[in-house]
Amino acid sequence: MKLPLVTLALFASILVSLDATVYLKEQFLDGDGWQSRWVESKHKSDYGQWKLSAGKFYGDAEADKGLQTSQDARFYALSTKFEAFSNEGKPLVVQFTIKHEQKIDCGGGYVKIFPADLDQSDMHGDSQYYIMFGPDICGYSTKKVHVIFNYKGQNHLIKKDIKCKDDELTHMYTLILNPDQTYEVRINNEKVESGSLEEDWDMLPPKKIQDPEAKKPSDWDDRATIDDPSDTKPEDWEQPETITDPDAKKPEDWDEDMDGEWEPPMISNPEYKGEWKPKQMDNPDYKGAWVHPEIDNPEYSADAAIYKFDNIGVLGLDLWQVKSGTIFDNFLIADDVQEAEEFGERTWGVTKGPEKKMKEEQEDLERKVREEEEKSKKQDTEDAEEDEEGGEEEEEEADEEEEGEQDEETEEEDKEIKDEL
Repeated sequence: MKLPLVTLALFASILVSLDATVYLKEQFLDGDGWQSRWVESKHKSDYGQWKLSAGKFYGDAEADKGLQTSQDARFYALSTKFEAFSNEGKPLVVQFTIKHEQKIDCGGGYVKIFPADLDQSDMHGDSQYYIMFGPDICGYSTKKVHVIFNYKGQNHLIKKDIKCKDDELTHMYTLILNPDQTYEVRINNEKVESGSLEEDWDMLPPKKIQDPEAKKPSDWDDRATIDDPSDTKPEDWEQPETITDPDAKKPEDWDEDMDGEWEPPMISNPEYKGEWKPKQMDNPDYKGAWVHPEIDNPEYSADAAIYKFDNIGVLGLDLWQVKSGTIFDNFLIADDVQEAEEFGERTWGVTKGPEKKMKEEQEDLERKVREEEEKSKKQDTEDAEEDEEGGEEEEEEADEEEEGEQDEETEEEDKEIKDEL
Protein backbone atom coordinates (compact mmCIF):
# COMPACT_ATOMS: atom_id res chain seq x y z
CA MET A 1 0.00 0.00 0.00
CA LYS A 2 1.34 3.39 -0.98
CA LEU A 3 1.06 6.21 1.53
CA PRO A 4 0.25 9.77 0.41
CA LEU A 5 3.22 12.12 0.12
CA VAL A 6 1.78 14.35 2.86
CA THR A 7 1.67 11.41 5.25
CA LEU A 8 5.23 10.42 4.38
CA ALA A 9 6.41 13.97 4.97
CA LEU A 10 4.64 13.99 8.36
CA PHE A 11 6.31 10.72 9.34
CA ALA A 12 9.68 12.09 8.27
CA SER A 13 9.13 15.21 10.39
CA ILE A 14 8.23 13.07 13.42
CA LEU A 15 11.32 10.92 12.95
CA VAL A 16 13.54 14.00 12.72
CA SER A 17 11.98 15.43 15.88
CA LEU A 18 12.50 12.13 17.69
CA ASP A 19 16.15 12.06 16.65
CA ALA A 20 16.76 15.68 17.66
CA THR A 21 18.39 16.41 21.00
CA VAL A 22 17.50 19.64 22.79
CA TYR A 23 20.12 20.55 25.37
CA LEU A 24 18.60 23.85 26.46
CA LYS A 25 15.14 25.32 25.98
CA GLU A 26 14.23 28.39 28.03
CA GLN A 27 11.01 30.37 27.52
CA PHE A 28 10.48 31.75 31.07
CA LEU A 29 6.92 30.42 31.25
CA ASP A 30 6.97 29.66 34.99
CA GLY A 31 7.17 33.14 36.42
CA ASP A 32 9.97 33.59 38.93
CA GLY A 33 11.06 29.98 38.47
CA TRP A 34 13.86 31.19 36.20
CA GLN A 35 15.75 32.42 39.25
CA SER A 36 16.44 28.82 40.30
CA ARG A 37 17.94 28.03 36.89
CA TRP A 38 20.03 31.12 36.29
CA VAL A 39 23.02 32.23 38.36
CA GLU A 40 24.10 35.84 38.83
CA SER A 41 27.85 36.35 38.85
CA LYS A 42 29.42 37.83 41.98
CA HIS A 43 32.66 38.76 40.24
CA LYS A 44 31.63 42.43 40.57
CA SER A 45 29.33 43.95 43.16
CA ASP A 46 27.55 46.37 40.82
CA TYR A 47 26.28 44.18 37.98
CA GLY A 48 22.97 45.29 36.52
CA GLN A 49 19.76 43.63 37.70
CA TRP A 50 17.48 41.52 35.50
CA LYS A 51 13.71 41.35 35.62
CA LEU A 52 11.08 39.22 33.89
CA SER A 53 9.03 41.29 31.45
CA ALA A 54 7.25 41.21 28.10
CA GLY A 55 8.04 44.89 27.66
CA LYS A 56 5.84 47.78 26.61
CA PHE A 57 4.50 46.02 23.52
CA TYR A 58 4.26 42.32 22.76
CA GLY A 59 2.40 39.64 20.86
CA ASP A 60 1.43 37.64 23.95
CA ALA A 61 1.63 39.03 27.47
CA GLU A 62 2.82 35.71 28.95
CA ALA A 63 4.63 33.96 26.10
CA ASP A 64 6.73 37.03 25.33
CA LYS A 65 8.10 37.43 28.84
CA GLY A 66 11.88 37.24 28.92
CA LEU A 67 14.91 38.47 30.82
CA GLN A 68 15.14 42.26 30.58
CA THR A 69 18.05 44.51 31.54
CA SER A 70 16.75 47.11 34.00
CA GLN A 71 19.57 49.55 34.88
CA ASP A 72 21.39 51.97 32.59
CA ALA A 73 25.16 52.04 32.15
CA ARG A 74 25.82 48.65 33.71
CA PHE A 75 27.63 45.40 33.05
CA TYR A 76 25.43 42.31 33.20
CA ALA A 77 26.54 38.76 34.03
CA LEU A 78 24.03 35.93 34.21
CA SER A 79 24.22 32.26 33.15
CA THR A 80 22.34 28.97 33.11
CA LYS A 81 23.68 25.44 33.10
CA PHE A 82 22.53 22.33 31.22
CA GLU A 83 23.75 18.78 30.78
CA ALA A 84 27.22 18.82 29.22
CA PHE A 85 27.70 17.46 25.72
CA SER A 86 30.06 17.41 22.73
CA ASN A 87 28.96 18.46 19.26
CA GLU A 88 31.36 16.03 17.60
CA GLY A 89 29.88 14.56 14.44
CA LYS A 90 26.61 16.50 14.58
CA PRO A 91 25.27 20.00 14.03
CA LEU A 92 25.20 22.57 16.80
CA VAL A 93 22.34 25.07 16.71
CA VAL A 94 22.24 28.12 18.99
CA GLN A 95 19.10 30.27 18.79
CA PHE A 96 17.40 33.03 20.79
CA THR A 97 15.20 36.09 20.37
CA ILE A 98 16.07 39.62 21.40
CA LYS A 99 14.16 42.91 21.54
CA HIS A 100 15.83 46.32 21.95
CA GLU A 101 12.64 48.21 22.78
CA GLN A 102 14.63 51.02 24.43
CA LYS A 103 16.02 52.29 21.09
CA ILE A 104 19.46 51.01 22.09
CA ASP A 105 22.36 53.34 21.36
CA CYS A 106 25.22 51.24 22.70
CA GLY A 107 25.09 47.76 24.15
CA GLY A 108 25.54 44.05 23.60
CA GLY A 109 22.81 41.59 22.69
CA TYR A 110 24.87 38.43 22.30
CA VAL A 111 25.18 35.14 24.17
CA LYS A 112 28.25 33.15 25.12
CA ILE A 113 28.52 29.37 25.17
CA PHE A 114 30.89 28.18 27.91
CA PRO A 115 32.49 24.89 28.97
CA ALA A 116 30.51 23.02 31.62
CA ASP A 117 33.20 23.60 34.23
CA LEU A 118 32.70 27.38 34.24
CA ASP A 119 32.40 28.87 37.74
CA GLN A 120 29.09 30.64 37.14
CA SER A 121 29.36 32.68 40.33
CA ASP A 122 32.60 34.19 39.00
CA MET A 123 31.73 34.58 35.31
CA HIS A 124 33.16 37.80 33.84
CA GLY A 125 34.40 39.36 30.63
CA ASP A 126 37.68 37.42 30.60
CA SER A 127 36.13 34.01 31.30
CA GLN A 128 37.11 31.70 28.47
CA TYR A 129 34.19 30.70 26.27
CA TYR A 130 33.63 28.45 23.26
CA ILE A 131 31.32 30.66 21.18
CA MET A 132 30.11 34.25 21.25
CA PHE A 133 27.14 34.95 19.00
CA GLY A 134 24.61 37.73 18.55
CA PRO A 135 24.09 41.43 17.81
CA ASP A 136 26.24 44.26 19.08
CA ILE A 137 25.31 47.93 18.62
CA CYS A 138 27.24 51.08 19.48
CA GLY A 139 26.50 54.34 17.67
CA TYR A 140 26.23 54.49 13.90
CA SER A 141 29.46 52.61 13.15
CA THR A 142 28.89 49.35 15.04
CA LYS A 143 25.76 47.42 14.14
CA LYS A 144 26.93 43.88 13.56
CA VAL A 145 26.44 40.24 14.46
CA HIS A 146 29.36 38.78 16.38
CA VAL A 147 30.41 35.24 15.52
CA ILE A 148 33.50 34.42 17.57
CA PHE A 149 34.98 30.94 18.05
CA ASN A 150 37.62 29.89 20.52
CA TYR A 151 40.29 27.68 18.96
CA LYS A 152 43.15 26.36 21.06
CA GLY A 153 42.65 29.01 23.72
CA GLN A 154 42.42 31.98 21.33
CA ASN A 155 39.27 33.88 20.33
CA HIS A 156 38.87 34.39 16.57
CA LEU A 157 36.47 36.92 15.03
CA ILE A 158 34.71 36.27 11.75
CA LYS A 159 36.28 38.17 8.86
CA LYS A 160 32.92 39.05 7.31
CA ASP A 161 30.68 41.96 8.31
CA ILE A 162 27.19 40.76 9.22
CA LYS A 163 24.65 43.53 9.81
CA CYS A 164 22.24 43.13 12.72
CA LYS A 165 18.74 44.53 13.22
CA ASP A 166 18.65 47.83 15.10
CA ASP A 167 14.92 48.55 15.42
CA GLU A 168 12.72 48.04 18.49
CA LEU A 169 10.98 44.81 17.47
CA THR A 170 11.83 41.25 18.51
CA HIS A 171 14.20 39.39 16.20
CA MET A 172 15.41 35.80 16.17
CA TYR A 173 19.11 34.97 15.75
CA THR A 174 20.30 31.49 14.78
CA LEU A 175 23.82 30.07 14.46
CA ILE A 176 24.26 26.68 12.77
CA LEU A 177 27.65 24.97 13.08
CA ASN A 178 28.07 21.82 11.00
CA PRO A 179 30.55 18.93 11.39
CA ASP A 180 31.74 19.47 7.79
CA GLN A 181 33.30 22.74 9.04
CA THR A 182 30.61 24.96 7.50
CA TYR A 183 28.35 27.46 9.25
CA GLU A 184 25.23 29.52 8.67
CA VAL A 185 23.87 32.63 10.36
CA ARG A 186 20.17 33.37 10.19
CA ILE A 187 18.13 36.35 11.29
CA ASN A 188 14.39 35.79 11.54
CA ASN A 189 14.87 32.35 9.96
CA GLU A 190 16.47 33.85 6.83
CA LYS A 191 20.09 33.13 5.92
CA VAL A 192 22.24 36.26 6.06
CA GLU A 193 25.69 34.63 5.90
CA SER A 194 27.34 31.24 5.43
CA GLY A 195 30.66 29.70 4.48
CA SER A 196 33.49 27.61 5.86
CA LEU A 197 35.26 27.98 9.19
CA GLU A 198 38.69 27.74 7.63
CA GLU A 199 38.07 30.48 5.06
CA ASP A 200 36.08 32.95 7.16
CA TRP A 201 38.22 32.79 10.32
CA ASP A 202 41.98 32.92 10.78
CA MET A 203 42.09 29.92 13.08
CA LEU A 204 44.59 28.05 10.92
CA PRO A 205 47.68 29.45 9.21
CA PRO A 206 47.19 30.05 5.47
CA LYS A 207 47.73 27.06 3.19
CA LYS A 208 49.94 29.08 0.86
CA ILE A 209 52.49 31.80 1.52
CA GLN A 210 54.67 33.94 -0.72
CA ASP A 211 57.92 32.26 -1.66
CA PRO A 212 60.54 34.08 0.45
CA GLU A 213 63.21 33.18 -2.14
CA ALA A 214 61.35 34.72 -5.07
CA LYS A 215 62.02 38.32 -6.06
CA LYS A 216 60.79 40.46 -8.90
CA PRO A 217 63.43 40.51 -11.71
CA SER A 218 65.29 43.79 -11.95
CA ASP A 219 64.31 44.17 -15.62
CA TRP A 220 60.62 43.53 -14.99
CA ASP A 221 58.66 46.49 -16.38
CA ASP A 222 55.19 46.69 -14.87
CA ARG A 223 54.30 50.13 -16.24
CA ALA A 224 51.27 49.80 -18.53
CA THR A 225 51.87 53.24 -20.09
CA ILE A 226 54.85 55.56 -20.40
CA ASP A 227 55.52 59.17 -21.48
CA ASP A 228 55.43 59.65 -25.24
CA PRO A 229 59.02 60.65 -26.12
CA SER A 230 57.83 62.45 -29.26
CA ASP A 231 55.56 64.78 -27.31
CA THR A 232 57.22 68.11 -26.44
CA LYS A 233 56.06 71.04 -24.37
CA PRO A 234 54.82 74.05 -26.41
CA GLU A 235 57.02 77.16 -26.18
CA ASP A 236 54.17 79.33 -24.87
CA TRP A 237 53.19 76.85 -22.18
CA GLU A 238 55.14 78.39 -19.33
CA GLN A 239 52.93 80.98 -17.72
CA PRO A 240 52.81 82.01 -14.05
CA GLU A 241 49.81 80.84 -12.05
CA THR A 242 49.11 84.37 -10.75
CA ILE A 243 49.78 87.88 -12.08
CA THR A 244 49.37 91.40 -10.74
CA ASP A 245 45.94 92.86 -11.34
CA PRO A 246 46.39 95.26 -14.31
CA ASP A 247 43.25 97.18 -13.34
CA ALA A 248 44.33 97.82 -9.79
CA LYS A 249 45.22 101.41 -8.85
CA LYS A 250 46.87 102.76 -5.77
CA PRO A 251 44.30 104.40 -3.50
CA GLU A 252 44.48 108.21 -3.45
CA ASP A 253 44.78 108.24 0.33
CA TRP A 254 47.66 105.76 0.35
CA ASP A 255 50.46 107.06 2.57
CA GLU A 256 53.73 105.23 1.88
CA ASP A 257 55.24 106.57 5.10
CA MET A 258 52.38 105.06 7.07
CA ASP A 259 51.25 102.20 4.85
CA GLY A 260 54.50 101.17 3.19
CA GLU A 261 55.18 100.70 -0.49
CA TRP A 262 51.95 99.98 -2.36
CA GLU A 263 51.82 96.73 -4.34
CA PRO A 264 48.99 95.79 -6.68
CA PRO A 265 47.00 92.68 -5.65
CA MET A 266 47.54 89.37 -7.42
CA ILE A 267 44.88 87.60 -9.51
CA SER A 268 44.69 84.23 -11.26
CA ASN A 269 46.43 84.25 -14.62
CA PRO A 270 43.90 83.48 -17.38
CA GLU A 271 46.80 82.24 -19.52
CA TYR A 272 47.99 79.70 -16.96
CA LYS A 273 47.69 76.13 -18.27
CA GLY A 274 48.90 74.17 -15.27
CA GLU A 275 51.80 71.77 -15.06
CA TRP A 276 52.68 70.33 -18.46
CA LYS A 277 52.77 66.57 -18.77
CA PRO A 278 53.62 64.60 -21.89
CA LYS A 279 51.00 62.38 -23.44
CA GLN A 280 50.94 58.73 -22.45
CA MET A 281 51.47 55.80 -24.78
CA ASP A 282 51.37 52.01 -24.40
CA ASN A 283 54.61 50.67 -22.99
CA PRO A 284 56.11 48.28 -25.54
CA ASP A 285 58.12 46.59 -22.74
CA TYR A 286 55.14 46.06 -20.41
CA LYS A 287 55.12 42.57 -18.91
CA GLY A 288 52.07 42.92 -16.70
CA ALA A 289 51.80 43.03 -12.92
CA TRP A 290 54.36 40.80 -11.28
CA VAL A 291 52.75 38.12 -9.14
CA HIS A 292 54.76 36.86 -6.23
CA PRO A 293 55.00 33.05 -6.52
CA GLU A 294 53.51 31.08 -3.63
CA ILE A 295 54.58 27.89 -1.95
CA ASP A 296 52.94 25.51 0.52
CA ASN A 297 53.06 26.94 4.01
CA PRO A 298 55.19 24.59 6.13
CA GLU A 299 53.32 25.81 9.25
CA TYR A 300 49.90 24.84 7.90
CA SER A 301 48.32 21.68 9.17
CA ALA A 302 44.74 20.68 8.32
CA ASP A 303 42.34 20.24 11.22
CA ALA A 304 39.00 18.55 10.61
CA ALA A 305 37.81 19.32 14.13
CA ILE A 306 37.82 23.11 14.20
CA TYR A 307 34.07 23.04 14.74
CA LYS A 308 34.20 20.65 17.71
CA PHE A 309 33.75 21.60 21.36
CA ASP A 310 34.00 18.78 23.86
CA ASN A 311 32.34 20.05 27.02
CA ILE A 312 29.51 22.47 26.19
CA GLY A 313 27.43 23.12 29.29
CA VAL A 314 26.67 26.79 30.08
CA LEU A 315 24.93 29.65 28.27
CA GLY A 316 25.81 33.10 29.57
CA LEU A 317 24.76 36.71 29.12
CA ASP A 318 27.93 38.71 29.72
CA LEU A 319 27.49 42.19 28.28
CA TRP A 320 27.45 45.97 28.74
CA GLN A 321 24.52 48.31 28.07
CA VAL A 322 24.39 52.09 28.16
CA LYS A 323 20.59 52.23 27.96
CA SER A 324 18.79 49.26 29.48
CA GLY A 325 15.59 47.58 28.33
CA THR A 326 16.74 44.69 26.11
CA ILE A 327 14.68 41.49 26.44
CA PHE A 328 16.22 38.02 25.83
CA ASP A 329 13.88 35.08 25.29
CA ASN A 330 13.30 31.72 23.59
CA PHE A 331 16.78 30.26 24.11
CA LEU A 332 17.44 26.98 22.31
CA ILE A 333 20.54 24.83 22.00
CA ALA A 334 20.02 21.68 19.95
CA ASP A 335 21.60 19.43 17.34
CA ASP A 336 18.87 19.68 14.72
CA VAL A 337 18.13 22.61 12.41
CA GLN A 338 14.53 21.59 11.78
CA GLU A 339 13.85 21.50 15.51
CA ALA A 340 15.15 25.07 15.77
CA GLU A 341 13.03 26.20 12.82
CA GLU A 342 9.87 24.68 14.29
CA PHE A 343 10.60 26.08 17.76
CA GLY A 344 11.12 29.50 16.21
CA GLU A 345 7.81 29.32 14.39
CA ARG A 346 5.96 28.23 17.56
CA THR A 347 7.40 31.16 19.52
CA TRP A 348 8.64 34.20 17.62
CA GLY A 349 6.73 33.20 14.49
CA VAL A 350 3.39 33.33 16.32
CA THR A 351 3.86 36.58 18.26
CA LYS A 352 5.85 38.77 15.82
CA GLY A 353 2.73 39.95 13.94
CA PRO A 354 0.65 40.88 16.99
CA GLU A 355 3.70 42.52 18.58
CA LYS A 356 4.22 44.76 15.57
CA LYS A 357 0.51 45.62 15.47
CA MET A 358 0.51 46.57 19.17
CA LYS A 359 3.57 48.74 18.71
CA GLU A 360 2.01 50.53 15.72
CA GLU A 361 -1.21 51.12 17.69
CA GLN A 362 0.79 52.58 20.58
CA GLU A 363 2.73 54.83 18.21
CA ASP A 364 -0.52 55.95 16.55
CA LEU A 365 -2.03 56.75 19.96
CA GLU A 366 1.11 58.63 21.03
CA ARG A 367 1.05 60.58 17.77
CA LYS A 368 -2.57 61.58 18.33
CA VAL A 369 -1.81 62.63 21.91
CA ARG A 370 1.09 64.78 20.67
CA GLU A 371 -1.10 66.34 18.01
CA GLU A 372 -3.79 67.14 20.60
CA GLU A 373 -1.18 68.63 22.93
CA GLU A 374 0.27 70.74 20.12
CA LYS A 375 -3.24 71.79 19.10
CA SER A 376 -4.06 72.72 22.70
CA LYS A 377 -0.83 74.70 23.07
CA LYS A 378 -1.53 76.50 19.81
CA GLN A 379 -5.07 77.33 20.97
CA ASP A 380 -3.78 78.56 24.32
CA THR A 381 -1.30 80.80 22.51
CA GLU A 382 -4.01 82.18 20.22
CA ASP A 383 -6.33 82.78 23.19
CA ALA A 384 -3.57 84.59 25.04
CA GLU A 385 -2.88 86.77 22.00
CA GLU A 386 -6.59 87.54 21.65
CA ASP A 387 -6.79 88.41 25.35
CA GLU A 388 -3.80 90.68 24.96
CA GLU A 389 -5.32 92.34 21.88
CA GLY A 390 -8.65 92.68 23.71
CA GLY A 391 -6.90 94.30 26.67
CA GLU A 392 -5.17 96.76 24.38
CA GLU A 393 -8.48 97.65 22.72
CA GLU A 394 -10.15 98.18 26.10
CA GLU A 395 -7.24 100.36 27.18
CA GLU A 396 -7.50 102.38 23.98
CA GLU A 397 -11.25 102.81 24.49
CA ALA A 398 -10.67 103.93 28.09
CA ASP A 399 -8.04 106.42 26.91
CA GLU A 400 -10.41 107.76 24.27
CA GLU A 401 -13.21 108.06 26.83
CA GLU A 402 -10.91 109.87 29.25
CA GLU A 403 -9.78 112.22 26.49
CA GLY A 404 -13.44 112.89 25.60
CA GLU A 405 -14.27 113.76 29.19
CA GLN A 406 -11.27 116.07 29.35
CA ASP A 407 -12.42 117.79 26.14
CA GLU A 408 -15.92 118.25 27.56
CA GLU A 409 -14.50 119.74 30.76
CA THR A 410 -12.34 122.08 28.71
CA GLU A 411 -15.35 123.19 26.64
CA GLU A 412 -17.40 123.86 29.79
CA GLU A 413 -14.57 125.91 31.31
CA ASP A 414 -14.24 127.92 28.11
CA LYS A 415 -17.98 128.55 28.11
CA GLU A 416 -17.97 129.73 31.74
CA ILE A 417 -15.11 132.15 30.99
CA LYS A 418 -17.02 133.54 27.98
CA ASP A 419 -20.16 133.97 30.09
CA GLU A 420 -18.20 135.91 32.73
CA LEU A 421 -16.75 138.17 30.05
